[in-house]
Order: sequence, then structure tokens, then C-alpha cells
Amino acid sequence: MSKIKVMRGFVDNNLLLLMFSYLSSAVSSSLYSSSCLLQGQFNLNGMHKTGDVILGGIFQINFFSADPDLTFTSEPQLPTCYGFNIIGLRQAQSMAFAIDEINRNSNLLPNVTLGYSLYDNCIQLRIGFRAALALVSGQEEEVTVEENCVGTPPVLGIVGDTTSSNSIAISTVLGLYRVPMVSYFATCSCLSDRQKFPSFFRTIPSDAFQVNAMIQILKHFGWTWAGLLISDDDYGVHAARSFHSDLDPAGGGCLAYTEILPWGDDPAELKRIVDVMRKSTARVVIVFGHKSHMINLMKEVVRQNVTGLQWMASEAWASVDVLQTPHLMPYLGGTLGIDIRQGEIPGLRDFLLQIRPDLHHGKADGKTVVNQFWEHTFQCRFAPPPAGWVETGGQLCTGQEVIENLESELFDVSNLRPEYNVYKAVYALAYALDDMLQCEPGKGPFSNNTCAHLQRLEPWQLVYYLEKVNFTTTFGDQVSFDENGDALPIYDIINWVWLPDGRTKVQRVGEVKRSAFKGEELTLDEDKIFWNFESKQPPRSVCSESCPPGTRMATKKGEPECCFDCVPCSEGKISNTTGECKVLNITVQQIGDVL
Repeated sequence: MSKIKVMRGFVDNNLLLLMFSYLSSAVSSSLYSSSCLLQGQFNLNGMHKTGDVILGGIFQINFFSADPDLTFTSEPQLPTCYGFNIIGLRQAQSMAFAIDEINRNSNLLPNVTLGYSLYDNCIQLRIGFRAALALVSGQEEEVTVEENCVGTPPVLGIVGDTTSSNSIAISTVLGLYRVPMVSYFATCSCLSDRQKFPSFFRTIPSDAFQVNAMIQILKHFGWTWAGLLISDDDYGVHAARSFHSDLDPAGGGCLAYTEILPWGDDPAELKRIVDVMRKSTARVVIVFGHKSHMINLMKEVVRQNVTGLQWMASEAWASVDVLQTPHLMPYLGGTLGIDIRQGEIPGLRDFLLQIRPDLHHGKADGKTVVNQFWEHTFQCRFAPPPAGWVETGGQLCTGQEVIENLESELFDVSNLRPEYNVYKAVYALAYALDDMLQCEPGKGPFSNNTCAHLQRLEPWQLVYYLEKVNFTTTFGDQVSFDENGDALPIYDIINWVWLPDGRTKVQRVGEVKRSAFKGEELTLDEDKIFWNFESKQPPRSVCSESCPPGTRMATKKGEPECCFDCVPCSEGKISNTTGECKVLNITVQQIGDVL
């Protein structure tokens, strides 16, 4: 049989041509030529390790990107990423650690070595998309294979992406080919739609559960009147829909207002929103947004000196350090937040202390996230340095700089939340792969009772086993996925404590979870909660107080059901339940007994 050279991968080239214009019009015909060239090879920031089976990862390792010149007089370059995110590197390294730990475990995937290819998305969808395409299509330009293009694809599954919007876009394409994607941070309830995202899984709960958790807290404290601030993206918009549909005026309460927080610093709009908050009678404010939204919002809250509010935080900003300052504690002290489940990963810190640039160099151009971390941390540059760097006194990196005594967020493993979700995502893929490779010939789940084979694994086969995976972490948490690809939901409830010496700390005061047998459970240790009010008690946040005996509720025209007047019962009626009048129906004998 003759051999041809084809691009290693299984994604339909025509689709890539149609959607991204990175492949030339000759790509489809090149499958039948003697040479197949990648028309768009993405030189992305990343870190790599070889193995029998490769898992992909997409992480947020830089905060920003700068667009290149697009005059098309030369080959367009990729955006330049900058603003190094040490926490993002720690999350990526958590995946590398999990794979290293699995490879050392003789009981899980014996005789199979896992490798990884991890990329930086720079919080940009276009970069995250490039990373996903590079993972599923491969970066090798010419590979000789049999004419029918057999063989295991470059990656079998991807851990990521970091945001809901990115995950929605990427999973829409990957889902066409049933490439499994397990996110550790994408929470939009829309991703539970199995028709749109058939191969999407996640180890973080859906926002639908987070909204329900917040509603349970509202009910617990009798807060029937609250304001809602949301981000203008899938994360915030879908949460707002859930609040409006799930809040029950008869029990859970009503929303006094719903406002969309602007992206960026928009003084006029932020002033208007804070005016609404200040004038409202709602004492509880729920913010379903991101760190950047809160930073900008708090500038205006401080300017207007709006105190006396009880804040409720979504997991996106519930434990953000930059907001936990003495300057902001008069306003944000006592915040209750829904936070990602905190876990422990024994051995991770020792693993992080072993990273070295020379262990991860991989590419001659130095585009590795470990090199970036090194330059960021030691304020040096690897050779060749930028023009003028040495002349102005800049130091060259040797790779031998000592990190053991370095004080860096990278080595702080005391509060592992997204990292723990990354860890669980990697293990979910590993257990699914292990189950797949233990299939007995003739008893398999695929056509004619066949099994998958290591030399010819297909991603859609892994999806079948991911749907059935069920294991318990060393921390004691059960991991499995429901019919929508959602993990068993569990959140920590945290509280922002303002200490007498001016310092702040975030403490765990409860949890909310759903189990197969008990349903949803809310557990709170109220004695531990810090309330930022003179009374040191939870605030009262209602639109109207309960009606006294002898009166009934009369809804105010044009206002939510939680807002009402109390009017006397009509003649012949009596109120013996809160807010309701009933027909008086007693006998003469009963009157006589009373007299």
C-alpha cells in the first residue's frame, strides 16, 4: 500500500478552512498530495512533556495581549502576551503535577505514560481557540502514516478553558468531533446543554447551583429584598436569568434592582449604579461579576461612602486578595461568598520547588511559561536579551537562580481551589482512560462489542467512559458527572473578617452541596460569621415587614410582590395567619364560651 504525507490530526480541514482561514484552499486536496503543510502553525506560550497519550491544557498565564500589525505586507504574527499571572502558572503546574503523580502510580494506567501540552490563552478567545486547534490538530508539519490516516490523535482530551465564554466557543467546535473538554473554571449554566455541548464536562459546579446556593442563604437569614449586579457576559447574564426565574416571592424574596456592571472604568455609569444602590431599601447586594468589575465599582462606593450593605460574592471574586484591604474593609467587611471547594494536594509544593527553565525549554525561541516565570521573578532575561537590555544594566538569566527561599504566590498551597478542580479534571480523564484500556475483548461497548486500543484511540471513545467515571480523591471528595457533564456540586461558604488590628482574613463558615441521596444541603456555622454592623447581627433586608394580626397584604401597584401595604381586614373577616384575612365563621355557642 502506498504511503502519503498528511497533517497529523483528525479535525476536518474543511471546517478549519471555513472558520479560521488559517488553511489554504489547497488543504483538502493536499490530503492526496505528497506533501501536507500546515498553513498556520501557532507558536504559543506553553509547556510540554512527551508520553504515550497526551492530554491538553489551556490556562490563563498572562493577563493581557497586544495586537500585532495587520497590514498583511508580511506574515501576520500572533498577539504578544504580557502581565504574568503566577496563579495561572500554579494551576497549569497542578495539571503537570497530577500527570506526574499518575505516572508514578502503578495502580492507575500501568504501562502507559501520560504526557501533556499546556498553553496560555492570555484571557483571549482567539488565542484560546488557536491553542485548542493546535492541540487537536497537532503542530507537526509532516508525518508519514498509512493512507487511511490511522493513529491516535495529538491529544485525547483537554483540561480548560478558564472562562465560560471561551469554553462555549471552543466546545461548540470540539463537540462536533466529540473531543472531551473538562473545565475547572467555566460555570455558565448554558454549558449544561448536552445538545450544544455533547463532550463538555466540568469539575466546578454550574452557576445554576450557585444561584440556588445564594437563594438558600437569602432564605436562611430572611433576606427577601436584595439587589443584583451582574457582568455583561455569559457568566452574569445567565445567572441573572436564574435569579429571576428561581426567586420565589412567597419564600425566597424579590430583586429590588438588576444592574449590569460596565467593562472598564466608566465613571458616569458606575455613579448611576451606586446611586441606585444607595437609594434602594435593599440592604443585601449580590454581585455576580469578576474581579475587575468589583475593583472599579468599589472606587465609586468609597467615593460616595456607601456603607451598611451586606455583600454576597459569586465565586469569581469571593476570595480575591486585592479587595481585602484595610481601605475597603469598612465597606466589604462581613461579605458572604460562594467559593470553589478548597482541597489539599499533598506533594504539590515540593513539585513546584523543582521547576527549572532547563527542564521545560522545549523550544529554541524560549516561548515557555516557565521561562516567563523565571524572567518575571528574577527580573532577568534569557539570551538573546532584548536590544539594550544588558547595556542599561539588565541581568541575564542563567537558569541556576535559587528559588527554594523565594517568597512567591506560586508556592502558596494553603488555599487551593481552582487548582483542586484542575487536579480532579486530570484524574477524571485518567480514570476514564484506565477504564477504557481495561475493556475485555468481545465485551466492549462499541460496535460488535469491540474495545478501544491504545494505538488507535479516538476522543469520542473517551467521552463514553468519562460519562461513567466515578472515583474518590485523596481529600475524600467523590467525583462523577451527571447526564449534563456536571460534577456533583459542592461549594464552600466564606466570610470576610475584619480583625481588630486592621488585618483581614477569609474564613470558611459553611458549605452547600448536593448529594444523590440527600438533595441540596446548606450548612452554616453562624457563630463564626463576622457581621460588619454595630449590632454584630445579620441585617434586616425586606421591602415590607410582615402584616400584623387583623390586617392583610395589599400589593403595591407596579412594584414586586415583596412590597405591599398592610390594610385592615374587611368586616366579617379575621386574620389569624400572617398577611391573610379569612371569613369569620364561628357559632353563637363559641361566642358564649369566650364571654
